[in-house]
Amino acid sequence: MTNVEEAELPPYQRIPSSQSRALATAVRLGIRPFSGRVKGGPNGIRLWRTLLGAGSHCLRADPRVIVEPLNDPCLEIPEIRRPVRGEWLRPPGGDTSHGVVLYLHGGAYAICSPRTHRVITTRLAMDTGMPVLAPRYRQAPEHPFPAAFEDALDAYRLLLARGLPPERITVVGDSSGGHLAAALAGEACRTDLPAPGGVVLFSPWIDLTGELATTSPMLRRDPFIVPAVATRFGRLYVGAGDWTDPRLSLLTCASADLPPFLIQVGGIEVLRDEAERFADVLAEVGADYRLQVWPGQMHVFQMFNRLIPEADEAMREAARFIRRAVDHGSVPEAA
Repeated sequence: MTNVEEAELPPYQRIPSSQSRALATAVRLGIRPFSGRVKGGPNGIRLWRTLLGAGSHCLRADPRVIVEPLNDPCLEIPEIRRPVRGEWLRPPGGDTSHGVVLYLHGGAYAICSPRTHRVITTRLAMDTGMPVLAPRYRQAPEHPFPAAFEDALDAYRLLLARGLPPERITVVGDSSGGHLAAALAGEACRTDLPAPGGVVLFSPWIDLTGELATTSPMLRRDPFIVPAVATRFGRLYVGAGDWTDPRLSLLTCASADLPPFLIQVGGIEVLRDEAERFADVLAEVGADYRLQVWPGQMHVFQMFNRLIPEADEAMREAARFIRRAVDHGSVPEAA
C-alpha cells in the first residue's frame, strides 16, 4: 500500500504507527508479567490502586481544563439516596447549554478513579467544548454489584434533575466503565428513564464472566490484559449477584430503542471479541452503532492521546460523534 492510499483510509483502518508498536512492546514487557500475578485479594488491589494512582501523574491532563470537585448531597432529589461525588471538568467557555459528557472510568470495577482518567476526560472536554462529569463510584470488593451501577445511575439522574435534556447528555466509558455506560443505556430502555443522546465505549468490558476473553485469538498478542485476572475481578464485582441480571449480562439484553453507539476497540486486545459481539447484538435489534477496530492498538489506548497518533485520532473521532449526537440527535456515517 502506498503512502497516498494509506492516508486516504479512515484512521481506524491504517497500519499501526511505530510509536504505538513501541508502546505496546513496552507494556507487554513491563506490565503484563506483573499483572498476571495479581490474585484479586485485598493486598493486590491496594497495590494496584497505589501504582495506577501514581502512574496517572505521568499522563498529563490538559491544563486548560478547570477541575472542580463535586460532592452533591442531592437532598431535594428523592430518587437519589446518597451524595453524588466526583469531579467536573470544564473547558474554557464551555457550559452545559451545549451538552454534557458523563464519563464512567474503567479499572475492572475495583481500581482507578476520576483522577486517573483526566488525560481522557480533559481531552474530551476540550475537543467537544462541553463540561464532563466524572463520578466517583463505589468499587469492589468493598462494594460489589449493584453499587457501581447505582452510583452511575445517580450521576445520570442528577444531570436530568438539574435540567439537562437527556438528548444533550452523552455517556462515555472505558473498560468496566464501558460496561457501566452500556448498562445505563439499557436501563433507560427498560424503565421510564429518558435515554441519553449517545453512548461512546472505549474497549468495553462486555462479558464479565471472562469466557470470551479466555478464548480470544488475541490471547497471545494482548500486551496488557490477562483474562484470568479479569475474570477474578469480574467475580469480585458481581459477588452474590445474578449473572443473568440485565445490568450485568449485556449480550442478552438489547433494544432497538437504544441511543446511537460508538464503539472503539484495539485490534490486539482480548476484549475485541466482546466489542464485536456486542456490535452484533446491536445490529440484530436494529440499533444505531459504529464499530471501530483500531489495528495494532491495545486496551484503552485512548489514554495515550498525547503519545501516539492513533489515540489522538480516536479522541477526535469520539468528539465528532458526541457533537453530532448532541446537535442532531443522530450520527451520520463517519468520514
